[in-house]
Amino acid sequence: MIHSMIVALPDGTEIPRLGLGTWAIGGRWMAGGSPAGWGETDDDVSRAAIRTAIAAGVRLYDTAQAYGAGQSERLLGDVVAAHPEVRIVTKVGLVVNEGSRTVERATSDPDEIEASLEGSRRRLKRDRIDVVLLHLNGLSPPEATPVFDRLATLRDRGAGRPGFAVVEHAMNVFFAADGMTAETGRRGLLPLIRSPLAMGLLGGRYPVGHRFGPDDVRSTTTDWMDYFKDGTVTGHHAAALDRLRDLLTRGGRSMAQGALAWVLARNPRAVPVPGFRSVEQAQDLCGALSAGPLDPETFSAVESAVARPPEGCPRER
Repeated sequence: MIHSMIVALPDGTEIPRLGLGTWAIGGRWMAGGSPAGWGETDDDVSRAAIRTAIAAGVRLYDTAQAYGAGQSERLLGDVVAAHPEVRIVTKVGLVVNEGSRTVERATSDPDEIEASLEGSRRRLKRDRIDVVLLHLNGLSPPEATPVFDRLATLRDRGAGRPGFAVVEHAMNVFFAADGMTAETGRRGLLPLIRSPLAMGLLGGRYPVGHRFGPDDVRSTTTDWMDYFKDGTVTGHHAAALDRLRDLLTRGGRSMAQGALAWVLARNPRAVPVPGFRSVEQAQDLCGALSAGPLDPETFSAVESAVARPPEGCPRER
């Protein structure tokens, strides 16, 4: 199969098959009394990293109202205000307190959702938002229907763009997302891939024994976090990483580029949106655009080297 490095968004805009995610640049924030960010960040560095990615050709940026309780949206807005060619994806469904930098609660109330989008437009300095996702992964379809009905009304009030067209889901070398890959293909939905680096693990920078600080979400223990437990890399994933390292770095790729190349080869329509916190990381990730997908031989070798547990029933991850 020929893998194009260009994909069309719902509005017909063609972009490179790589976006960047902005969870990590939100800095320190809390949700449910626990850290939900990735530790301390430097806003000037974050802005410089976004500018670096734009200069390298990345045209899609994934954010959320929750990330930094609005901070990630603000940082994006500071930079992309001068770049109308950039497309923004944000998420709704979590009520934030910008002053205390906390997520206070979840909401699926259409009126609250609509009001919160005005906050996103203000922070992003945009008249319209290109893609809006529902951040509440556990909602059933009947519970989510009123939200999507209201979003459809708001869309029709604006540009009349296509409706339900994009799904964001986890996928990486450790989790192939067979079910979601089949479903998005069957329905013709554009898959945005979060956690393509397994929350940073596939960047190759965290050896066994590394411990994350108390203000890093990876220091928490939750049911949905597969790669880290009690603030350290799990032994299972560390051992798998050792088996994969030489394969993912074939052809001069960095570990992160190899992990993204696996995603690009796994699904020819997928757009990975890895996170970043520095100019150097942004430069490294953007290199995946020129490196392209893994070749079939290397992809097959990766598949043979990694032992994935059964996917099981759908769950948050």
